[in-house]
Amino acid sequence: MAKKANTTQPANAMDYKEHEKTYDVFIKFALWSTAACVAILIAMAFGFFGGGGLIGGTLVFVLVMVATWFAL
Repeated sequence: MAKKANTTQPANAMDYKEHEKTYDVFIKFALWSTAACVAILIAMAFGFFGGGGLIGGTLVFVLVMVATWFAL
């Protein structure tokens, strides 16, 4: 005997709750990726042109990322 098809939902029904979760994760990833790129550029500028070197540039990177954490 064949089973009856589920007629309560259309065939193209979306799981909106899961879609919103995925979108939120994507937005957070994009935001933090952008922040990391900006922090790397600032750290490189300080390390190369500001006389900070590797250690100074690394410290600036960490400080910018911590500031981003508190700002967001």
